[in-house]
Amino acid sequence: MKNTIKVMFFAVTLMFSAFTMAQSTVTGTVVDSETKTPLLGVNIIESGTSNGTSSDFDGKFSLTTKSSKTTVVLSYVGFLDQEFEISGNKNLGEVVLQPSEFNLQEVSIIASVAVDRKTPVAVSTIRAKDIELKLGTQEFPEVLKSTPGVYATKSGGGYGDGRINLRGFSSENVAVMINGVPVNDMENGQVYWSNWAGLGDVTSSMQVQRGLGASKVAVPSIGGTINIISKTTDVEAGGNVYTTLGNDGFQKFGVTYSTGVSDKGFAATVSASKTDGDGYVDGTDFNAVSYFLNLSKEINDDHKISFTAFGAKQRHGQRQNRHSIATYRESERGRKFNSDWGYKDGQVTSQEDNFYHKPQISLNHYWNISDNTSLSTAAYASFGSGGGGGTGGDGSKFLLSNDDYRIGSLGTIDFDKIVAENEAAGVNGSESFLRASRNDHKWFGVLTTLKTDLTEDIVLLGGVDFRSYKGIHFTEVTDLLGGQYASDNANVNNPNNQAQVGDRIFYDNDGKVSWLGTFAQVEYSKEELSTFLSVSGSTTGYRRVDRFLYLDSDDLQETDAYNFFAYGVKGGANYNIDTNHNVFANLGYIERAPFFSAVFANRNNVDVNDDAENQKITSFELGYGYRSEKLSANINVYHTTWKDRTEVARFQLQDESIAFANILGVNAVHQGVELDLKYKATDNLTVTGMASIGDWRWQNNVENVQIFNEANELVDTVDLIIKDLHVGDAAQTTFAIGTVYKFSPETTFTIDYNYFADLYAEFDPSERGTVGPEAWKVPSYGIFDTAIRHGFKFGSLDATLTARMNNIFDTEYIADAQDGGDAASSSVYYGFGRTFSVGMKLNF
Repeated sequence: MKNTIKVMFFAVTLMFSAFTMAQSTVTGTVVDSETKTPLLGVNIIESGTSNGTSSDFDGKFSLTTKSSKTTVVLSYVGFLDQEFEISGNKNLGEVVLQPSEFNLQEVSIIASVAVDRKTPVAVSTIRAKDIELKLGTQEFPEVLKSTPGVYATKSGGGYGDGRINLRGFSSENVAVMINGVPVNDMENGQVYWSNWAGLGDVTSSMQVQRGLGASKVAVPSIGGTINIISKTTDVEAGGNVYTTLGNDGFQKFGVTYSTGVSDKGFAATVSASKTDGDGYVDGTDFNAVSYFLNLSKEINDDHKISFTAFGAKQRHGQRQNRHSIATYRESERGRKFNSDWGYKDGQVTSQEDNFYHKPQISLNHYWNISDNTSLSTAAYASFGSGGGGGTGGDGSKFLLSNDDYRIGSLGTIDFDKIVAENEAAGVNGSESFLRASRNDHKWFGVLTTLKTDLTEDIVLLGGVDFRSYKGIHFTEVTDLLGGQYASDNANVNNPNNQAQVGDRIFYDNDGKVSWLGTFAQVEYSKEELSTFLSVSGSTTGYRRVDRFLYLDSDDLQETDAYNFFAYGVKGGANYNIDTNHNVFANLGYIERAPFFSAVFANRNNVDVNDDAENQKITSFELGYGYRSEKLSANINVYHTTWKDRTEVARFQLQDESIAFANILGVNAVHQGVELDLKYKATDNLTVTGMASIGDWRWQNNVENVQIFNEANELVDTVDLIIKDLHVGDAAQTTFAIGTVYKFSPETTFTIDYNYFADLYAEFDPSERGTVGPEAWKVPSYGIFDTAIRHGFKFGSLDATLTARMNNIFDTEYIADAQDGGDAASSSVYYGFGRTFSVGMKLNF
């Protein structure tokens, strides 16, 4: 018996020894080839198994393999895989991953991508894999909602109608760049996200630089800069097909293919997708076709060229009118209620809709002049065509309060009744009709940046930014609703116009903008210290053409050019105290030319404000960062003073029509503190967190604010009494916590909680003529979102299945509001309830 026990003990020991000898421990540190910074979350997998781990905040990893002789694969989205043959314990040392996209490094230079623990700005970066996981059926800006200082909503809820505020600043005061090219409207600074439907499909990374930002071009980013880097061309041949299905008929199909880089240095990538759906909100059905093309050629070691074209042609129904909380509760449709649509001859017809197509084309040239000097140039063009719908003639028939033209209480618009009345009017024309406010444009630009290493530690950059823009604004008849014509006498060249579908009515004018900017920046970086000093200057010229207010023979039909010079100075420093701690500071003073609307405030060519004040911004920021094997955290405080601010407020009048107010010369202070962190609790579990507390207030009152209706007519002039009141339209307190759990290298589960508070309603300027209380403060709210992604083999192909659910608990909350003094009198947009999507991608 004893001998038997000895034999069994010897056999078990031998088996254990063999198993132990069969294992190996592989260690190393993964860094980005361009920035030399550590990469967090790189997948390290033992080939042919589910055994794996991921790199920590310092890029370090340790993997115990199941076999002593095996292959270990390192993979990270946006970078080429690397494989290592392992035989026994091995330290791979510093593993440098190369970008998987041709010319991506060069694009990142033009786009002024901030580098962790080097660039002295508050920054958050989201990569392609996270965008794909977070997006689902959300609007593109909502991917950023867990970022400090960000408030993003779906606004009225139509496809692409989302909006974003950064540190309390709306989109016209946040610089949005795609591959380093500015996309804010040249006249009013706004960004219309519906123009970029489908951008999420082709985004390589998105970086939010809060405050002054790292942008080197002469773009005054006040709230911050949203820096979007699109795909270029994949180094390796291949592609994918994908589909996503979601709530309310959402369906999306797409395909991407890349040739890879040929022996002669040529590469091409093409991507296309089609999206359709009924919309969560009633009457907001949509369709869009998105496309992307990149052609790249490495001419020789010193020259590369890249051609990129992308865009999305889309149309969607809208919900333009907010309503009282009581109205939503009385409606059978609840928060999905929309008063701006109905049926005409059995077909869904929108009183308010949006249609647009804005292709953007760029040709980039990268020239390595010498080992120390390079020149990057981007020539680009954009051609926008489209606009938003509305009504003409007797607008009272479309009002929710007019029961005679509604099918049931709080029902849809009775378009068939309006058609019948117009048909009966005969030669008298349409009493009511549909029209569209068009905002076409032609935009050309050149952006060039010279970079030279003066010494090993000092880099000098300089560049020129030229832009030429023509905005073409008019209203056209889109549907006579059974009538023979639409009467319009707004055109002095055709005073008794009996307009047909496609004819121009109400107004017809152009805004011409020319821009020439230049910048110079010197950077010093040695060991623990990185600093920069940047100066920029720009001249902006405005002309206005009006074909309705002035005869064709009148010299006043086109104005002279009115030019405004602006400049900016900013600087900052980052000091890495040790491998764990760093501090940074930045400060700057920026003057920005007034917007087009401030120069032509009365919307004519005679009353020109040719001495309009530059907007003046002073900003400073202090920050601290901590990095360790498990924890990454940042905290920063900021203070921004904005004087002679130009605002164009869009709001809803009592008769439910939309009005615009030119608010000139208002001052504001935006200040606050922000915290973000990421904690890698285990190899499989990562916890993220964010908190942002702001205090944003108006500093002065404004006299003689002019209010215009949608027909471009002055309807009122009021004083604006808002001193010391909080800035509305964005939550001043936000909080987020999230978890990312890897069940295996192939399966990732996330759950996020976002909380929003201190959201003050947007005020109606026409009702702020006397000293009054704060705008109504919307109830705070919190929502949970979750997603799961699983990778698997589909035959010989790699496949990914992604499922996402937003607002898991179907929380009812108000996301946008216009002040009425209290909850009962204010008009609101409810946020979406529970939504979901399931998508599959097949790589080949």
